[in-house]
Amino acid sequence: MASSSGISRVTGAVLTDFDHVVQSINVILTTPIGSRVMRREFGSEILDLIDRPMTDQVILAVYAAAATAIALWEPRFAVTSCRLIAASAEGTLELALTGTYYPRGHLGDFTPANDNASILVPLSRIAA
Repeated sequence: MASSSGISRVTGAVLTDFDHVVQSINVILTTPIGSRVMRREFGSEILDLIDRPMTDQVILAVYAAAATAIALWEPRFAVTSCRLIAASAEGTLELALTGTYYPRGHLGDFTPANDNASILVPLSRIAA
């Protein structure tokens, strides 16, 4: 039995376990803070950082924004590493996140299933 499940935003198929966490993290990191009507604090600051020059300070701010948002909104994943894989002048980034996957973290059970889980997150300021 799956620890968690949901529906894919893209295909409508059922997502379970880590696939559901990956989708959740993508939603968190691509939602601007203040854009959800009944949950204004939900999301991350990453989309506000994409248009800035990619200096070391801004890259560090992207890492901090990703880790903070995931820590606040996704109890099934704890970030241990964040790397900027790609950045373009067109306003796109790709982050590689590594962390610990807790299948039942949303239920308060923080028994890890994978200490080296990886996620690639494409981010864009441009509407897809």
